[in-house]
Amino acid sequence: MNASIETKAGVSFGDGRFLVRLPNDVIFSFPISGNRRFERATREQLVHVEMDDEGLHWPDIDEDLSFAGLLRGDWGQHIRTPEAMHNAECRRHNGEEHP
Repeated sequence: MNASIETKAGVSFGDGRFLVRLPNDVIFSFPISGNRRFERATREQLVHVEMDDEGLHWPDIDEDLSFAGLLRGDWGQHIRTPEAMHNAECRRHNGEEHP
């Protein structure tokens, strides 16, 4: 993604990053890489983003990111699959992990 694409929500993306401009002109960015939903999405799905007071929502890929989380450095890169969650629960049950 070399060219920057502006969305209706004040979010643009290009060069592997989203750039967010809030209504108060605060600007921040975060990478697309590391978030499996973003990595698998089409350009059209990435452009279809909605912004509200709490954060950003991509309805086509069922991804929601809060502004609080984004500012902490969490852009969905820690998505856990049901299989990984099950395996972790089994390890805890067997005494291999402490909660």
